[in-house]
Amino acid sequence: MTFFHRLDDKQPLRGRLAMAVEYDGTAYCGWQRLKHSASVQASLEQAMSRVAAAPVSVMCSGRTDSGVHATRQVIHFDPPSLRSEKAWVFGTNANLPRDIAVRWVKPVADDFHARFSALARRYRYVILNRTSPPVLERHNVTWCRDPLDAEAMHRAAQALVGENDFSTFRAAGCQSTTPWRHLHFIEVNRYGPLVVIDVQGNAFLHHMIRNIAGALMSVGRGAQDEGHIGRLLTLRDRTLGDVTAPAHGLHFVDCLFDESWELPAEPLGPNLLAFLGEWSGERAVPDSPMAAYRRDRSRAANAAAALAAEEGDDA
Repeated sequence: MTFFHRLDDKQPLRGRLAMAVEYDGTAYCGWQRLKHSASVQASLEQAMSRVAAAPVSVMCSGRTDSGVHATRQVIHFDPPSLRSEKAWVFGTNANLPRDIAVRWVKPVADDFHARFSALARRYRYVILNRTSPPVLERHNVTWCRDPLDAEAMHRAAQALVGENDFSTFRAAGCQSTTPWRHLHFIEVNRYGPLVVIDVQGNAFLHHMIRNIAGALMSVGRGAQDEGHIGRLLTLRDRTLGDVTAPAHGLHFVDCLFDESWELPAEPLGPNLLAFLGEWSGERAVPDSPMAAYRRDRSRAANAAAALAAEEGDDA
């Protein structure tokens, strides 16, 4: 994917569509539509429904909490009306508030599912580590005035890599049926005043990354030693855990799918970290039964769709 490409305004897009959405979660109760508060999902569906002139319902790749941001939230929907690529992107953006934007839209096979086709999700937790508070970045970073040892945080975090019971790091109200998750990698790096926790896994529990970030900052401050994270993991008890880091430092930056879906690649966010130069999908997804199952289903679905298209052309 290039930064600039001409959006087609002639050919109506048919069948199921995948779309990437970026948003600042500050003003929202989270992704999921709720009756009592503004949500990203409700705002997006309302804007898309205006474009379609009919109700539109979308499914996301990963629900984010109140105040959490996203730069590559992948969704899918079955459009009730035929519209062009340009109409879906420009039309939806014209009806969205300024803190939500559509990045791209692409036809996919009917078997594509933003949640159940996903192989991995990736987040970045961004900490501004200096004595004075942030101004321009105040809604997008967590401020820590105490000096943080990013190298110690990184070493401590490695205890979490692999398939583990993350009960100590899940919120009390987490609705997941299992606390087990497969963490592919977690890295902590310092870039000037920014300390970034970069983490990828098959999926995450409610508040899991924020609870990990809070515990890692205790290590970084020197309040806890490097064995703190490993000990918390073995306790399997949230009531014995560390503090929960604020939501506004957390960014959902990537959702990985099998290459057969041919979804556009794009630079990983947030733009504060654009200098790192990494693009979506560059990190490999470790082998696991779930990843293999979803890859096989994805490739079979795309092969069947390609065959159906060829037969349609021959008819």
